[in-house]
Amino acid sequence: MIEYIYIFIFLILSLIISTIVFILSYILATQTYDSEKLSAYECGFQPFEDARNKFDIKFYLVAILFIIFDLEVSYLFPWGVYLNNTDFYGFWWMMFFLIILTIGFIYEWMKGALNWD
Repeated sequence: MIEYIYIFIFLILSLIISTIVFILSYILATQTYDSEKLSAYECGFQPFEDARNKFDIKFYLVAILFIIFDLEVSYLFPWGVYLNNTDFYGFWWMMFFLIILTIGFIYEWMKGALNWD
């Protein structure tokens, strides 16, 4: 049980420090808004309007596709580093994974998910 006391002390200290920093930033920070902060976002929507406005689904679709294909790269880096030690089985499973992702990308391309009309 004594081993866990250091973790508990670290947890308490981190909570205290983060609470102090949060409170100090709220008290000491100035809350002035300039014209740049109040201007429209890059997507063209005004920042302070009703949140229930219609929003183009293309923004979400492109974001989801970016996340999917960005995660593909996170699997490729460790595989590429370990490629010299990978056997025949590991190599072809990664090729199978890449083929599935390529088919998905071609499917999305053919469906017009990447067209910005």
